[in-house]
Amino acid sequence: MQIDPRGPRFTAALSAMVLAAVLVTGSGPLLALQAAVFALPAFGGLRLSPYGWLYRTFVRPHLAPPTATEDERPPRFAQGVGLVFAAVGSLGFLSAVPWLGLLTTAFALAATFLNAAFGYCVGCEMYLIIRRAQGRPDVVA
Repeated sequence: MQIDPRGPRFTAALSAMVLAAVLVTGSGPLLALQAAVFALPAFGGLRLSPYGWLYRTFVRPHLAPPTATEDERPPRFAQGVGLVFAAVGSLGFLSAVPWLGLLTTAFALAATFLNAAFGYCVGCEMYLIIRRAQGRPDVVA
């Protein structure tokens, strides 16, 4: 499935704001909620992303059509990577190991910020590297 590449950048911006709030507040429940937001598109496809729904409903109608589209698989994989970091961070905060929550949240924030601000998706690049290592370079960034 092909997607508008501006959608993942928008969702990364919203995720970055939530992750920054988690770093400021140390809120395990907020990070767990963000983990759920990452889980929906990771397991069910980007069409299930709550932030993606906001983009498609309120932002996309006001933009010109995208000049190019991209494969859904790399951003979907990136959502799974975000899920792992958010889940581990939630466990850290909720099990009284705050340094683990802070560390994993900081890494997730760095990755989402790179995507939102510069269009560089760390998880997408990981996906492409893994596919090439498997001898399956069928996905183009």
